Amino acid sequence: MTAIDPGRLEALHAAELAAFTARTPRSSALLERGRRSMPKGVPMSWMWGLYRHPPIFVERGAGASFTDVDGNSYLDFNVVDLAMTMGFGALPIAEAVNEAMERGAHFLLPVQETLRVSELLAERTAMPFWQFTLSASGANTEVIRIARALTGREKILVFGGHYHGHVDETLVEQAGGVARAALLGLPRGIERHLLIVPFNDLASVESALSAADVALVLTEPALSNCTLVQPEPGFLAGLSAACRRSGTLLCLDEAHTFQFAFGGLKRHWSLSCDFIVLGKGLGTGVAFGLYGMTAAIARFVEANTYLDLGGTGIAAGGTTYASTVAVLAARAALEKVLTPGNYERVRLLGQRLASGLDQLFRDLALPWTALHLGPRSGFCLEARPPRNGAEASQSMRIDFISARKLWMANRGVWDAMPSAGPQVSFAHTADDVDRYVRTARPFLEAIVR
Repeated sequence: MTAIDPGRLEALHAAELAAFTARTPRSSALLERGRRSMPKGVPMSWMWGLYRHPPIFVERGAGASFTDVDGNSYLDFNVVDLAMTMGFGALPIAEAVNEAMERGAHFLLPVQETLRVSELLAERTAMPFWQFTLSASGANTEVIRIARALTGREKILVFGGHYHGHVDETLVEQAGGVARAALLGLPRGIERHLLIVPFNDLASVESALSAADVALVLTEPALSNCTLVQPEPGFLAGLSAACRRSGTLLCLDEAHTFQFAFGGLKRHWSLSCDFIVLGKGLGTGVAFGLYGMTAAIARFVEANTYLDLGGTGIAAGGTTYASTVAVLAARAALEKVLTPGNYERVRLLGQRLASGLDQLFRDLALPWTALHLGPRSGFCLEARPPRNGAEASQSMRIDFISARKLWMANRGVWDAMPSAGPQVSFAHTADDVDRYVRTARPFLEAIVR
């Protein structure tokens, strides 16, 4: 990180913020108007908190780009944090949603296409039973409840650098070896139920599981919410074996990584687990999530299903879950977009993006490396990729990321949010990838010593 000149970075950030503000006057006016009816002027205050610049208002999107209300166009490499990996206005999804609205958006009863979706997911992931939710956060919440009910245990184990949605039990961080609630509004003592250990550290996992009081290990197969951390050879197999020995259930949260390879990383890496969570609407832009489970767990869920106005059961379900819109969008995504051929195409584009960044770093004699997994790339401000969340945090330098995002936006490229990295969507082309690298080059030239 010493390659960055702080003075140059600060001056560039100020100039780019001024330019960004000057080219988005209608967004600024709408934001001010919005403050009269919405906190921070936006419908979800997180839309303001995600950026170190004023959020813009969007007019429309098409393919890999969107346009704001001031007429500025942006080639999108954030892809709505993987909620729009199919691109804006993807025809198969638009047609599916239109059909769902014509048939009836929701009935609180299944439509027959739920069979096709669950069968396709079972075929691709080798996880035989499935349930719909509205988000990955909702899916993780239900998985945690099922695990606790089945094992009779309370504790959950996650890895440093984790994020599994806005779920009370996992919104905990470690500072100086002490666990504490990461955000406001969480119950007192919530940290007592969560254990946090380093990724790629089997000894720490085995030590944490030795007391036989952990109900569930919840992890992404590759951490994708702290830039990108890949598992070392044997780590995930060792994690699965440690869980089996201790009677702990294992959930792979593939809300992000299902977009990285056909059938997700579970299939790609032949992983074993008890649950798998999918989310981000599978990249369709339609809000839904799902979770899969083994046959043994499915039998437990069936035996402990909640009966309305009578008896007790697992706290699961929601009135808007498994709507016609969600089910038909999922079917269209799985049948028409998330195909082996399309996954291979975006893998090659992701490789092109990472290779382009690596070449850029070499040209500028920067001791950095490009992160890469499937369609995801990113900036690692170190000589080697991180092994865990603590090492990954060294590349999450806010001043660098904020200045880069403004620079790219002012030149028509929408870069990734701070905890992620540029992601290729199913709508991107090789020319789009090359444009990203070309746009990043003069930014780096301007800020490095």
